Amino acid sequence: MEQKTELQQFYIPEEQSIYLLSHDDAKKLKDWVALCAAQLRQLGYRDIELIGKGAYGFVFAGRLPGHGHSGPEHVFKFTRINLPQHLQDRLEDEAFILEQVRHPRVPRLIAYQRARNQPILVMERAAGINLEEVSLREGRLKPRLVIRIADQLADILRSLRSGASSGGRPIVHGDIKPSNLVYDARTENIALIDWGSSVFAQLDANQQFITANVMELMSDNLQQTNARLGDVYFIGEEQLNGGLSSPRFDEQGAAGTLYALASGQSCRFGHQAIPASSLGLPMEFARMLDGMLSPDPETRRKAGDYYLKEMPRMAHTVMIDLPERPISPMVPVWTRASDHEIDTVVYSSRKSFLRQENAPETLSDVNDVQLDRYYKNFMQGMGETEKAFLAAVSRLGRYPVEGGLAVRWESDGVYIDTSLNLHDPGLKTAFIQAVNNMVCLAQAIYRQGIFKSCLFNARNTLHVDRDGPDQPFRIDPGMQLRYEVSAAPEVEDESRVHSYFEDGPDPEEFLVLPETMIKALEALNDIHHTGMIIFESLPRHLKIHSHYRLLDPDREDEFARLLDEILSAVDQIAGLGVSGYMKMPYKDTRFFPHIERLPERYYPKNPRTEVGST
Repeated sequence: MEQKTELQQFYIPEEQSIYLLSHDDAKKLKDWVALCAAQLRQLGYRDIELIGKGAYGFVFAGRLPGHGHSGPEHVFKFTRINLPQHLQDRLEDEAFILEQVRHPRVPRLIAYQRARNQPILVMERAAGINLEEVSLREGRLKPRLVIRIADQLADILRSLRSGASSGGRPIVHGDIKPSNLVYDARTENIALIDWGSSVFAQLDANQQFITANVMELMSDNLQQTNARLGDVYFIGEEQLNGGLSSPRFDEQGAAGTLYALASGQSCRFGHQAIPASSLGLPMEFARMLDGMLSPDPETRRKAGDYYLKEMPRMAHTVMIDLPERPISPMVPVWTRASDHEIDTVVYSSRKSFLRQENAPETLSDVNDVQLDRYYKNFMQGMGETEKAFLAAVSRLGRYPVEGGLAVRWESDGVYIDTSLNLHDPGLKTAFIQAVNNMVCLAQAIYRQGIFKSCLFNARNTLHVDRDGPDQPFRIDPGMQLRYEVSAAPEVEDESRVHSYFEDGPDPEEFLVLPETMIKALEALNDIHHTGMIIFESLPRHLKIHSHYRLLDPDREDEFARLLDEILSAVDQIAGLGVSGYMKMPYKDTRFFPHIERLPERYYPKNPRTEVGST
């Protein structure tokens, strides 16, 4: 069981790339997507595209043909066919609640229907792209835009809380996050989508029961939450810990979302090390946001009230987009355009030391697909900053990047080695911000240990199948480990050469590689190169992830021979689990002292003087 748990952790929290699936699983996924598209074509839709997928289902877009012009665009939500019936039924619940919502910033329900026993939810399509994508492209959003988004979000929350469109019953969206907000760059308007976690509130904003009659008040239903989980990267403590559903849940989702957009992160957890007051936001707004993210419930409640009441006034503050100085990476980042597509995946190991000792397993009895994917075996038992650090490393994998990093925490500070190669120069500023966030979060972690992460291109993953765990893996003829060749200056100081075996065996990796492979890796270690190789052995499937660049062209023959030796020993692999090795081109360790939190930095009271001084 222990190995199974570790294997489940391997690619958390990202959705698996299709290039990491076995041949059979990839074919099933492609067939399922094709079937959904075919059903939509039969319903008369055109220009069909897959626009999203999650733990529970797939989302498509399509267009109805119009008279002489293209008709309206719609969004279609399909549940995964292998989900239990009670989870499939949630799509109908989502349709029912969405039908109650009437707000200009919420795309309307078109229909809930079935095609060949497959439930389909049809909605209007909002103009634009989701704010997580905007954040990944732009990095930290400009303070003026954060304020504009905050104002629109507050308007939606006030409407949901009032129950104006649902017969007086407040509605909780339950999953407010950047990827559920669609942003139209032309108008700077947002739309709130994905109502799969929505419910009718059990408590009002003052934590009083919302009931239609006395009998309902006396029933057991009010002792059990009807709340759904939402994304644990953004929801607040009350929702995460199974509290009764309340409009306060969405305040917390809004706070996490606004903080993530303002800081260029993909979660809410970094606020202790990188507070909102350090992000160049207007002072009043920044302090309010820090209050909404506070660990103290009363502070959160007061700040939430302030947000909904005062946001319209704060939104009328005249703000301009200030010119920004070029950003410098805190650790080296190399940029070069690639001639091949990169589908980055992050593999991180040595995470266990980031957990707090004897941390309570508070969520062990919650049975939820999202919770298993995101949280149970990944971040539970960690402090907020530790979670934020892991999420920051995962965010790097959202960019076309290859390489690796090693972070070593000592009593005097943090030592970081990196080899980060970004393959899209247009994303450089946003990527550097993501890297710098990771470094700042590492500085705010006070414990001793080592963390390693590899970033590789899933398109290069080799897949080897077998009939069962008692059978050997057999590689196909012609299968090779890919590598690139580029000359690099000689490293005169041997102590600066990074080794595969720098930190000894990884305590979190259970697969023991055969001796033949280890000997080939030891020989490979003496050749100047950078790269990584990870073996992931499953009962019927082996994945070999690799990324190699030879830095000594004179030894290419020897290098290629050793890679072939490693691959030819695949049939000697026994056991299940993961084992990986990483090598940097050379050590270029950067040292950073510990910090508690970043210093305060606010939007200037008179921004026009700032423009004149730059």
